Amino acid sequence: MFLFESIPWQSWVMWFVVLGALIALNEVTRRWKWAGIAFFVALPLVLTVFVWPSTAGEGSSTGTWFHWVKVYSALAGCLGFMLLRYVDKLSKNRWMLLFPALILAVNIGEAVIRDFQVAGLQGMHDGVFMVGGVWNYMNGVAGILNALTICGWMGIVVSRDRSKDMIWPDMMWFWIVAYDLWNFAYVYNCVGDHAFYAGAALLISCTIPAFFIKKGAWLQHRAHTLALWMMFTMAVPTFVSSSSFAVASSHDTTALFVVSALSLVVNVAVAVYQVRVIVTRRRNPLREELFTHLPQYREVVEANAPTTAAVGVPAVGPTPTPVHA
Repeated sequence: MFLFESIPWQSWVMWFVVLGALIALNEVTRRWKWAGIAFFVALPLVLTVFVWPSTAGEGSSTGTWFHWVKVYSALAGCLGFMLLRYVDKLSKNRWMLLFPALILAVNIGEAVIRDFQVAGLQGMHDGVFMVGGVWNYMNGVAGILNALTICGWMGIVVSRDRSKDMIWPDMMWFWIVAYDLWNFAYVYNCVGDHAFYAGAALLISCTIPAFFIKKGAWLQHRAHTLALWMMFTMAVPTFVSSSSFAVASSHDTTALFVVSALSLVVNVAVAVYQVRVIVTRRRNPLREELFTHLPQYREVVEANAPTTAAVGVPAVGPTPTPVHA
């Protein structure tokens, strides 16, 4: 195959099991506070003390600095978002509004650094087969553009429904697609033998709920599914490397180039469109949401009961908890 070596039937079955499990656990942890505390506070403490020191040690495919930083930064995002969602005082603090954008940018930055680091590597490193090249630099630039085009954090609200989701209306579908392409290219470039699950299944597991289950809450979905996956692979690293369900990358240089080129092109397109919106609509990206004119934006805010003053449309249902800059 182009991206991967042969994919046996049991791996396809397991791919859908992983996808379904991540979507289901995301739904559980976002709907019930006790579940969020159990999965993102209690479980990581147990794993940190009793499991990860032996399973994610030196020589393991998940024993690099990046995997350790990634799991804790993902957990930090989950906990920060829970504080914003459940502590009314914090949800009204304008400085708390910066946290979601900051933790997202930090996570992208970690991957960009790793992409640049891998560019000069060939063969086995840290338990992973590397094929470094120009594609790493291409995707690193795409990641920088993806981070620079994060916008509209001043419009985040906490919904007043039972799940109290963190809603980010200005995070449009095209930015999410650009992120998915960039992140898949990153995983494919840097841990290619993990990309079948950690690239495709993991990214789709947060995109499906963002598009079809709870629109506007993509970053919350992403943090939950990423933390859940990272905790699992840190505890069971052989699942993606040597189990009967593992799927190896083709390590084809053409595939590496094409995936990164697509990531770069799409992220350039999003950046160009964003600049066009800023210029033509005279928006200040540091103080204002950019895409309030788009129907997808209005769909999200109307579904989450915006105030008339916030978006200029009639309020629907209960008013969400606003976070004002």
